[in-house]
Amino acid sequence: MAHAPNMPTPLALPGVSKIVAVGSGKGGVGKTTVAVNLAIALSRLGQRVGLIDADIYGPNVPLMMGSSQQPAVGPGNIIIPNLTHGIKTISIGYISPGDKPLVMRGPMLHQIIRQFLQQVDWGELDYLIIDLPPGTGDVVISLVQTVPLTGAVVVSTPSDVSLLDARKALEMFAQVNVPVLGIVENMSHFTCPHCHQEIDIFSRGGAEHTAKQYNLPFLGSVELIPSIREGGDRGLPVTLAGPKSPQATAFYDIAEKLMAQAEAAAASASDVIEIS
Repeated sequence: MAHAPNMPTPLALPGVSKIVAVGSGKGGVGKTTVAVNLAIALSRLGQRVGLIDADIYGPNVPLMMGSSQQPAVGPGNIIIPNLTHGIKTISIGYISPGDKPLVMRGPMLHQIIRQFLQQVDWGELDYLIIDLPPGTGDVVISLVQTVPLTGAVVVSTPSDVSLLDARKALEMFAQVNVPVLGIVENMSHFTCPHCHQEIDIFSRGGAEHTAKQYNLPFLGSVELIPSIREGGDRGLPVTLAGPKSPQATAFYDIAEKLMAQAEAAAASASDVIEIS
């Protein structure tokens, strides 16, 4: 990545193999649902996983992971992440819980993101998943200035409005030189529980078409299933049921595709650095 002279150089996190950001152009597309279920699926597939809730204004990870305990602080002011469902997790929602909104300016935001990356005892991880806030803003810039990202996953529903915003997210990642590892179509279609007919509420297939347009991998689509939302609301994401569970299969398929893309991206990034 080319840096202007006054730009901080991103430093790799010791012990953390791959860092993957999950983003979307707009809110309400189920980005946190995808991030949380991806993290659990990766963990159940044998990976060591950490999860950062980088949505400082609207942290939903504590609710979806079913944990609100305040993280412990170890020697040297290092934060010990919460261990929930086998995943090391940190969120501003653990530190400042409740419904009171946080009012902050850019520099404070940057400070928190840096702390979540550098002042948390992540230990050895195969994947650190970062749930980004919706939109294209400060947090992404703070991230790429602090650590080298392996890549990003963009979540969209198939609707035109959502895809328009997803394209903005793709352009943003391109601008900051972060490879997009793939696109996920969430709320792809709905199967009527009575007549078992598939209904394309948001016009299915749009995200896959966008992936083709941009020559990016399509990681898969997730059906609009009430149990996915219920699992998130109860702090028991559907992926906890394992890859054989019909509601969770899509997330496990996406996780496997993501692993293949992330490993390839990590390998090509290390090829660039090693100059003999």
